[in-house]
Amino acid sequence: MEVVEQGFESFGLSDETLEGLKRAGFKHPSPIQAEFIPLALTGQDAIGQARTGTGKTASFVIPILERIDLDAPETQALVLTPTRELSQQVSDEARRLAVHHEVTTACLVGGKPLGPQLQQLKRGAQIVIGTPGRVIDLLQRRALNLKDLLIVVMDEADRMLDIGFRPDIERILRSCPTERQTLLLSATLPPPVERLAQKYMNNPTRIDMSSQTVGQSTIDQYVISVDPERKLRVLVQLLIQEKPQQAIVFTRTRRGAEDVFRHFDGRLPGVAYIHGELQQRHRDRVMKQFREGRIRLLVATDVMGRGIDVSGISHIINYDVPEDCDDYVHRVGRTGRLSSTEAKGVAFTFICRDEGEQLTNIEKRINRMLDSYPLKGVESHAPRPKKKHVKDSPDAIPIDHSIDEDAWTVV
Repeated sequence: MEVVEQGFESFGLSDETLEGLKRAGFKHPSPIQAEFIPLALTGQDAIGQARTGTGKTASFVIPILERIDLDAPETQALVLTPTRELSQQVSDEARRLAVHHEVTTACLVGGKPLGPQLQQLKRGAQIVIGTPGRVIDLLQRRALNLKDLLIVVMDEADRMLDIGFRPDIERILRSCPTERQTLLLSATLPPPVERLAQKYMNNPTRIDMSSQTVGQSTIDQYVISVDPERKLRVLVQLLIQEKPQQAIVFTRTRRGAEDVFRHFDGRLPGVAYIHGELQQRHRDRVMKQFREGRIRLLVATDVMGRGIDVSGISHIINYDVPEDCDDYVHRVGRTGRLSSTEAKGVAFTFICRDEGEQLTNIEKRINRMLDSYPLKGVESHAPRPKKKHVKDSPDAIPIDHSIDEDAWTVV
């Protein structure tokens, strides 16, 4: 474990932080950590661009722990994230790294009781992590005071703007002290994010690791050409061939996720679905089981596409091609994680005949051509001339067997 300390000691971190890193199992700084942490420690504004799963969370948590005054109870760091799940993940990571620091945190998200969050703030929270909506709510209630703030972090900034949080973010930033450090982390930097940075950051230094991670060697990526009505049978055959350790199947809509789930429910052990319209209690339960490995196949919309760090995911399947090529990067980034050293992650994308443009945009985005995957035992296209369209259903697919829980093989 001596390598752990040598890897991070060059940053001049405190013994408490180094011990926290050692205990959390950090061995070497990732590329984004190696570039971003020393810069953030100086107090400068900084922009970090890298895909999720490359260590962005620790890149800002470590400077926060080093820069705030642990003897002062006031809120000194605010981290904004796009989703409740990501807020909870950042909160957990902060507590994990701060195990040898006496620091107080609060996780402020909607969909959960307000009372405990008010109590957290009343007791004092030096680091606050939350979603913009709940943060504004608590600012309006005067339960959250930002006058002593030293650091503001916008995590997954592109996603926050995608889902309409820009007015809330600007309102929060206007409530923060002018003299502060602002850190922005994002997988992509589209023009709206650039404009936000120009408006609210002070001459930020940009660390761009995206070119090293978009076409990452830790993920094998394939495309499967398929007729819409044959997607389910192709998905089943893909699972049979690949026998994934743990997989996410991405659909474009809530209804699509539920439809795919219903096909496998009762036939495959450890299957679940998740989307943004489910109650928070249900989403928390699903994520907990997924992280523990009790859920092997998770069908999800893009609520899972950003910032969810689960190291055991071996396979990503884009059942529906993402509408935006950047979403492809985020989805695929769920596998090939930093903590996975045993094997590469694998990603598959189903492409229908009228989706050639989306495929071209994806390949331009990642600067590589996707190889076709050799599917066995099932035709992904109906014979031509095409027969009358019949939508897949459990009855239409000749699969009457179960899938073994341990090996994920058909028996």
